[in-house]
Amino acid sequence: MEGGALRGIFTAGVIDVFLENGIEFDGAVGVSAGAAFGCNFKSKQIGRAVRYNIANCKNPKYCSFRSLLFTGDMFGAKFCYETIPYETDIFDWKAYTENPMEFYAVATDIESGKPIYHRCDTLDKEEMHWIRASASMPLASRIVEIDGQKLLDGGISDSVPLKFFEEQGYNRNVVILTQPLGYVKNPTSLFKLIKIKYRKYPKLIEALAERHNEYNKTTAYIQEQEEKGNILVIRPPMALPVGRIEHDPERIKETYEIGRKTGLEYIEKVKKFLNKNEVEK
Repeated sequence: MEGGALRGIFTAGVIDVFLENGIEFDGAVGVSAGAAFGCNFKSKQIGRAVRYNIANCKNPKYCSFRSLLFTGDMFGAKFCYETIPYETDIFDWKAYTENPMEFYAVATDIESGKPIYHRCDTLDKEEMHWIRASASMPLASRIVEIDGQKLLDGGISDSVPLKFFEEQGYNRNVVILTQPLGYVKNPTSLFKLIKIKYRKYPKLIEALAERHNEYNKTTAYIQEQEEKGNILVIRPPMALPVGRIEHDPERIKETYEIGRKTGLEYIEKVKKFLNKNEVEK
C-alpha cells in the first residue's frame, strides 16, 4: 500500500471493500499513509480511517501549520497516535493481534538512507511509533527515534515495497497505488530546504535527491510485472481530488468513494487472482 498522505484515503476505500467482501491476505505492507490507514485492515475496522479523517480534518491538533510550528509535526503526533486510537476512535488491538496476517510498516533510517521494514505484531503504544515513523514526512515532521535508530517517512527510500514482499516469499501480490497510470514523479522543489535542515545526514539528502528517480523505476517495474500477470495493481482512475494535506471533508469523502468504487470493480479480479495462486500450489 503506497503512501501519499491524504491520498491514502483512496486505499482506505479499497481495503474497506475487501473486508466487506471477505478478501483476506497472508501479509500486507504499508508505507506512510499506507501503513497508518492500512493497519485498519488487520484490525478489520471498516470505515475507521475515513471516519476519523473527516471528523478531525479541520482540527489544528490533527493537521495544521500551527501544529508544525508548536510541535514540530504537521500531523500532531500526540493527537494522531495517542488521542485518536486510545480515546476518540479506539483502535481494536485485540482484533489486530489475533489476526494472523503479517503486517509490515516501512520507515527510512536517516543515517544510512536505507529502508527498514518492521513487522508490527501487536501495534501497542511502543510499536505504534513505527507507524508514526513510517508516516513522518520530511520537513513536516520530527525525526522519530526507536531503539537508537533515527527514522522518517518510508516513502523516502521505498515508496512501493513490492520487491521486499517478493523477497519474503509472497509470490502473488496485490499492489494499491495512490497515483493514476502514467504518473511520473518530479524532483522536489524543496531540495534547498532539505539540504539545510538535514545537513547532518548526507545519506538522507542523497536518498531524497534520488527519490523521484527511484520512484519512477519502481513504478516501471510494477507495470512490467503487471503486464506479465505476476501482480494485480489497483490504482485510481484519475488524479485524486485531495492533496497531501486536506481540510475539506467533502473532498476526503469523495476520495474515499473513488477508492470504494474502484475496489468494487476489482473484487472478482482479486478473488480470481488469489485463487490462481491456490491452484498453482
